[in-house]
Amino acid sequence: MMLNRLSSFFRTAPCTNLLTNLLRTATVPTHSLPLPVATGLAPVSSIVSRFNSSLVSPQQNGSVLEEVKKQVESGSEGRLFAVVQLCGKQFKITSGDIIIVEGYWPPTNGDQIRLDKVLLAGGKDFSLIGRPLVPQGLVDVRATIIEKSLSHTRTHFRKKRRKQYMRINFYRTQQTMIRINSIDVNSGGLKNRNNVDDVERFY
Repeated sequence: MMLNRLSSFFRTAPCTNLLTNLLRTATVPTHSLPLPVATGLAPVSSIVSRFNSSLVSPQQNGSVLEEVKKQVESGSEGRLFAVVQLCGKQFKITSGDIIIVEGYWPPTNGDQIRLDKVLLAGGKDFSLIGRPLVPQGLVDVRATIIEKSLSHTRTHFRKKRRKQYMRINFYRTQQTMIRINSIDVNSGGLKNRNNVDDVERFY
């Protein structure tokens, strides 16, 4: 009740005129506070260059490429991994993995295949990142089709309220099981590259 009376009082014309005059004549202190001084911080340019990979010098990129070449030639890159695209989906794989591709896919049991759409590959100390794909022949991913079967039974239930309508369907989808045999980085493809171009990055 009291709030209603106050709100109606503040809505009256004399009160609003009084408030606007007070706001017009009010003065705001103009003294400024001293800004804090930061000591021991890196300049902004060095911070930007640390997080922006386009500012890396060509000499540094060349040294990274040489280290990658040495590791691949000596076979000390460790267990390789890759990200490949199959039937519209991406899979992170290593050698010995088994992945399942859902839906119809033409290869049959026992077929040896090579996966060409490699988006990324790497070892323990480096990664080859494609834009969007790693160049053809640089990374060789071999796989074998081990099984073609149907998935487990799934349930599809539909209902419309107040319509005496209910349907329940059971279905199974085709699926293909693939074993990843090997992931290899082609050392010959790296030997032919003397610098890092705009097609891919080496980290």
